[in-house]
This record gives sequence, structure tokens and C-alpha cells, in this order.
Amino acid sequence: MKNLTRYLVLAAKLLVFLLVLGFALKNSHTVIFYSYLDYVWQAPLIVMLGLTFVLGALMGVLALLPALFRLRRELARKPQVVESDTGTQTDMPVV
Repeated sequence: MKNLTRYLVLAAKLLVFLLVLGFALKNSHTVIFYSYLDYVWQAPLIVMLGLTFVLGALMGVLALLPALFRLRRELARKPQVVESDTGTQTDMPVV
């Protein structure tokens, strides 16, 4: 069963790769990016879309960093609870 899952994941990755490759080949036209200070950049559409995706993912990670650091700081301040090895103390009532 583990091998079947591995092959299905590999097939899904191959399918996604082929779809992206086909998209890139169909959209190889040059597009023009106009920026501030009369900066102009020409590149294929798939390059522009890829850079936009990467920049968006990077911005998302950067937006999550303050919350991540705050949670790690809160976790470090909490006292560590040591569980006993007997395992007889539980919060569940005995029925």
C-alpha cells in the first residue's frame, strides 16, 4: 500500500509538471513590465508569473514571522510540565 501511495504522488507531481510546462510553452510571449522611474523590463509571461508567485509566497512568510516569533517567545516563557512515569494521575473521572 505504501508503494501505491508513492506512485500516486509521483504521478500527481508529473501531471502538475506537465501542466505547468504546457502552460509555459503556450504563453511564451514577451510581456512588458513598467515600473517607477521609467524602469522597463521585458520577459516571457511564465517568468513574470513565476516571479509573482515567489514574491507573493515570500511576502506571506514574512507576514507570518512576527506571529511565529511571538508564539515561540510565549512557549519559552511557559513553565515545563513534567509528567510522572506512573501515569495514574489523569483529569478524566473514573466511572
